[in-house]
Amino acid sequence: MIFLDLGYQPFANEYLKKKKKKEKKYRLLIDFNKKNKIVSIKKKFLSEEIFKNNYPYRSSISKTMKKSFKDLSKIIKKKFKSEKILEIGCNDGVFLENFDKKKTVGIEPCKNIARLSKKKNLNVLSEYWTKKLSNKIKKKYGKFDIIFSANTITHIKNYDEVFNSVNNVLSDNGVFIIQDPSLLKLIKKNAYDQFYNEHIYVFSYLSLARIIKKHNLEIFNLENIKDHGGSIRYYIKKKQANYKINKSIRIQNKIEIKNGLHKFSTYKKFRNRVILSRKKLIGLFNKINKKNKRIIGYGATAKAVTVLNYCQINHKNIKYFVDTTPEKQGKFMPGVKIPVKKYSKLLKKKVDYVFLGAWNFKNEIFKKEKKFLLNNGKFITHVPFPKIIS
Repeated sequence: MIFLDLGYQPFANEYLKKKKKKEKKYRLLIDFNKKNKIVSIKKKFLSEEIFKNNYPYRSSISKTMKKSFKDLSKIIKKKFKSEKILEIGCNDGVFLENFDKKKTVGIEPCKNIARLSKKKNLNVLSEYWTKKLSNKIKKKYGKFDIIFSANTITHIKNYDEVFNSVNNVLSDNGVFIIQDPSLLKLIKKNAYDQFYNEHIYVFSYLSLARIIKKHNLEIFNLENIKDHGGSIRYYIKKKQANYKINKSIRIQNKIEIKNGLHKFSTYKKFRNRVILSRKKLIGLFNKINKKNKRIIGYGATAKAVTVLNYCQINHKNIKYFVDTTPEKQGKFMPGVKIPVKKYSKLLKKKVDYVFLGAWNFKNEIFKKEKKFLLNNGKFITHVPFPKIIS
């Protein structure tokens, strides 16, 4: 059942070399499945259409994410047997580099990003995660004690094949750890920008528990974490594995039901808040533009692409974006054609307002731009509602 229409959107990570280049666009409709309680985008894309050899996202650029993965590696070493580790969607190796390289295998289909992992002497296969690949890996490396995946599983159209393939290479007492954006946090923060062509699904505990059940898998523990504006880290085992079900499962189940994640009416209310948010953000930009104030963007993210295209905010409203990712610099934001420049420190005399494209790294950004804020610089955010932060 469709509950939200975010209009026609471009592919969120296909930054343009030329401003006038024609783009492929699709209608971004968001759907709720009453049977399995899963929220997804209506039009689902194959991995091969999205994750190509010019993919622009690098996990290790963010200090916040780098620390998060290092902290998780310490937890794994302390709590679980971690002789052999497999990561699905290892990006530039920011997680795997914390372990013995001889005991790890990474999967990263984007060849340009996989090369960055290989430069760290990591064992990385540049292929898409499928049952065929899992058979190939099992034959060569055997089964794994830890399988990890961050912000990747929800990007793969056929989730049944994903979990079937994981079950194929997970040892009998192994642990499958995934972390992805939390649907509950998304709803509470009104963070509709979590929806774009790569985020095919947004899991809740209620939906994920149902999906993995038929693949002999079970969630035995979970943690609510701050990554990406609010995520959940799930610890999953084979049903027969010897791990006790943590009380966090009962608590999360109760909270999600209390907040109505199993009811379509919850998503209709969310839709109304998103429509209101759009109206307020457009009004805020119009008010600032009438005063002839200079606005730039900070963090040319996929999330920002959804917001800007939905609200029809373009290069007339925002002069340019700054970003630390080399693959985005010198290009244009998809759809709205706003130029992306190499990051440099914000200066009050050049900029009046800064739109937070990377709002999920707000604390890291504010610490970095402390001088700009102290000099009365102002940030614009749309989460949880459009406002000016000074």
